[in-house]
Amino acid sequence: LSRSRAGTVLRGLRWLAMALLFVALARPQAGQGRAPVRASGVDIAVALDLSGSMLAEDFELHGERVNRIAIAKDVLKSFIEQRASDRFGLVAFSSRAYIAAPPTLDHDFLLRILVRLDTLNEQGTAIGSALSTAVNRLRDLPSKSRIVVLMTDGQNNAGSIPPLTAADAAKALGVKVYTIGVGTRGTAPTPVGYDPFGRKVYRQVPVDIDEETLTQIADRTGGKYFRADSTQTLRSIYEEIDRLEKTEMETQKFASYEELMMYAGVPALALLVLELMLANTVWRKLP
Repeated sequence: LSRSRAGTVLRGLRWLAMALLFVALARPQAGQGRAPVRASGVDIAVALDLSGSMLAEDFELHGERVNRIAIAKDVLKSFIEQRASDRFGLVAFSSRAYIAAPPTLDHDFLLRILVRLDTLNEQGTAIGSALSTAVNRLRDLPSKSRIVVLMTDGQNNAGSIPPLTAADAAKALGVKVYTIGVGTRGTAPTPVGYDPFGRKVYRQVPVDIDEETLTQIADRTGGKYFRADSTQTLRSIYEEIDRLEKTEMETQKFASYEELMMYAGVPALALLVLELMLANTVWRKLP
C-alpha cells in the first residue's frame, strides 16, 4: 500500500475501535426470559384550588408557617413519588379550570409543572368546572381504576357547571372522587401586606369550606370526603387514599439480563492492538 492509503487504513481501524469502545461503555444488555410482575396501576387526576384564599398561612412545614398552596404541593409531591406506576394529571382552578398537565407517567415532568404552580390572579372558585375538567382527562383512558382528588378551601361561586352535576358525570363514567377541604377551623391568618420593617401583616379571615357539597360529591361517586386542618392530617389523608386505591395488574418483566459489553469491548481492543502493530511494523513511518 502507498503511504497515504496505509494512513487511511490505520485511521479507520482507530476510529472503528473507538466506536466499539463507546458501545461497550454504554453497557448493552439483552433480556433473557420473562417473569410476571404484579404492580399497581391507577389513573389519577388532581384538581388543585389556586384561588387567592389558598394563600392563607394556617399550616406549618419544617417548623415554618406556610400557605395552603405550599403544603398542598409538598404533600402531593410525596404522593406522586410513592406511586411510580400510576398515571397522573393536574388541573389548576380558580374562577376557571386549566389543564396544568395531561395524564402522564413522566413523573419528572409532572413534578416540574407542580413546582411552578402558584395562585391564579382571579376571583372565585369553580369547583364544578374543575371536577368536570379532571373527569374529562380520565374518560378515555382504558384503566381499571380512575380517580379524582379534588382539593379546595372554599365554596363553588364561579363557573357554569354545578358541582353535583359534575359528580353525576363522574359517577356515570366510573370515576371515583376523593374531596379534601383544606384549612383550619374558624379563621385563618392571611397576609395582607408588610409593615415598615418588612414583616408580613396578617388578617384573620373566616374559613368557609362547603363541606356538605364536598361530602355529597364523594358519596355520589364512591369516594370519601376529608377535612385537612393540619399538615399531619393532610399527609394522613393521602396515605389513606394510597391504601384505598390499589389496583393489581400483571405485567411481564425480563427475569435476567446478559451483558453484551464484551462483544464490543474485545473487538475494540483487538483493533487497537492491530493498529499499533501495523503502525510499528509493516506500515511504520521512517523518521
